[in-house]
Amino acid sequence: MKYYHIMIAGVGGQGNLLLSRIIGDAAISKGLKVRLGETFGAAQRGGSVHSHVRVGEEVYGPLMLEDEADALLALEPLEGLRRGLQYLRKGGLAVLNTRKINSFDTNVGVAEYPSIEDIINSFRKLGARIVHHDFTKIAEEIGYPRLMNVVVLGAFAGIAENELPFTTEDLKTAIRNRVPPRWVELNIRAFDKGYEFSKKYSEFSI
Repeated sequence: MKYYHIMIAGVGGQGNLLLSRIIGDAAISKGLKVRLGETFGAAQRGGSVHSHVRVGEEVYGPLMLEDEADALLALEPLEGLRRGLQYLRKGGLAVLNTRKINSFDTNVGVAEYPSIEDIINSFRKLGARIVHHDFTKIAEEIGYPRLMNVVVLGAFAGIAENELPFTTEDLKTAIRNRVPPRWVELNIRAFDKGYEFSKKYSEFSI
């Protein structure tokens, strides 16, 4: 593996930045180079946020090129589609949380929110491997909806574990080192729930 590129797309408050740093820590633990880049839309909570995670033996710039992402973690479906159309390579993996959050544009009628089915079909037309689920619901069942991002990470780790340059245990160690001690157990539980989901997923397609 020379490079592995991950795009994380969502809105403010969904935990994009935490995921990018957990993944970065896991890669560094394997002796790999990591570059992180974040792009923010509206500064207020709910604005568009996407994170570039570039991992490799030699990595210099923080931002990936178009059609270069090996994987996309879409914490919000429309934001995921926007970044997927721009960055996800053909054959890349998209892990899509289907719980939508209306943006300012859609709330005021400037833009129309496509159906989840249309978003999923758009990924398929891109030639992407698409895994989709309401991961927020899994986090709600744990009792903490804000842990959706870690549930998505766990699902990604399970689906892609044979192609990732780090292990599931590396990611869990990074979680333990990144989150405050009182939240570690819940975050590991959320990760494990996502991982368990990935092993039961039956709609994986290209």
